[in-house]
Amino acid sequence: MLPFYREAGFYAMEIWGGAVPDSIMRYLGEDPWERLEKIKASVGNTSKLTALSRGRNLFGYNPYPDKIIKGFCRNSIESGLDIMRIFDALNDVENIKSTVKYVKRFGGMADCAVCYTIDPYHSAVERIVAALHGHPLHKPVFTNEYFLDKALQMEALGADMITIKDMSGLIPPGRSAEIVRLFKKHLKVSVDFHTHCTPGYGLASVLAAIVNGVDVVDTNIWYFAGGTAAPAIELVYVFCKKMGIELDINMEAIAKINAHLLDIRKELSVFDMAKQLPKPFNPLTDRIPTEIDRFFNDAIDAARKDKEEDLLIFCRAIEEYFGFPEPNELVKKAQIPGGMYTNMVAQLKQLGQLDLLEKAMSLIPQVRMDAGLPPWVTPTSQIIGAQAVSCALDQLKGRPMYSNPSNQFVALVKGEYGKTPVPIDPEFRLKITGSRDEVPYDPSDYEMQENPVIEEVGVQLAENEKEVLLLELFPMMAHNFLAKKKQKQAHVAT
Repeated sequence: MLPFYREAGFYAMEIWGGAVPDSIMRYLGEDPWERLEKIKASVGNTSKLTALSRGRNLFGYNPYPDKIIKGFCRNSIESGLDIMRIFDALNDVENIKSTVKYVKRFGGMADCAVCYTIDPYHSAVERIVAALHGHPLHKPVFTNEYFLDKALQMEALGADMITIKDMSGLIPPGRSAEIVRLFKKHLKVSVDFHTHCTPGYGLASVLAAIVNGVDVVDTNIWYFAGGTAAPAIELVYVFCKKMGIELDINMEAIAKINAHLLDIRKELSVFDMAKQLPKPFNPLTDRIPTEIDRFFNDAIDAARKDKEEDLLIFCRAIEEYFGFPEPNELVKKAQIPGGMYTNMVAQLKQLGQLDLLEKAMSLIPQVRMDAGLPPWVTPTSQIIGAQAVSCALDQLKGRPMYSNPSNQFVALVKGEYGKTPVPIDPEFRLKITGSRDEVPYDPSDYEMQENPVIEEVGVQLAENEKEVLLLELFPMMAHNFLAKKKQKQAHVAT
């Protein structure tokens, strides 16, 4: 399919990030560096290649010293990466400084992402009760001004682009419109918008962003769009065509890609959680029924007039007609990421305690607040979810909450992940870590992974810098992958 992607002419294609390097070693037996280089050779410069990086955590789950960050940024760009989208799970701008510096030093673009998140919901009654008990609940933290402040700090670092990164799909279109307008008014660099469709806001929020002047939006191609993914490029194309917005993309090439993606999705049907394919659609050749076409026009009008409720109704009607999955009401009601919810369910199933789900969900706001109100993004969302499950088990067994804090939760509370949006109570930190004082990550304590000699073939496990970096970021998986690779190479040579 790569030649078709070369023809498609997307501004950028995300080909790395999160668990991608780990997954391709684990499931495909492929070298992440070689994969990146092959994609670059096929796509060329018609689209920029981009990767999603967790700031100081890069693609792993631990903080790394500058020498690792420097090496990874240099090798990524030398292998064909054009843009590094850089975020921090706590929106701690200090944690992205090194990655921004090295990406730009080696000729890449720094796309700095502000992680959108929301405050825990508290009813008026809950706030009154809390105040009467002498523990007033916090005022809203994640205001539009909070996000703008983070964006301005990132721009000052040298960001070439700022992304509003809504990894949970929880940003409604009204809020999307407000933040885009604010960013476009105060920032000098381009603004990108990224969201998911899980709770049903995605398409409407992307349209609201476009109407309000966003420069770039993230999309997926038809058969891999909607549901837990981003909105379909085909629907965005229809909206933009109606608004007279020129998109510099080749929809004929995208249609060819989509035909292949249909076959791939059918092949992967056993792993398909949605179990629902949208009906075939090519905006270049297929006529949209008059009554559905009207919904596109009505949605644009609603977006322009900031009529959020109407906009959501029209966009949902469009998605329903084309057969995209229904909004996940559980995620919407709980106001947490879909991945966090499914991980909690899986954790409780494994423990044989699925009936504790409601209790664990009810503890999430308290656990999150105790831990400094981290945004809903990996890895902090998973840390909070797992700890809420642990606290529910504590209560079931008659133990105090936090009787069994995870190592990751301890590290978060200690300060190793960075500064939390809300300061952590020193007494709570003492309870969890044994010290009232915040202890930030100390790169001088970092120890490199062991790089043994594979005795049967007589070579080191990691023989060059790229392999050393894989071993540092993905110790267990890279160890297995590199051992098999070296044994295979030795066998071929023999």
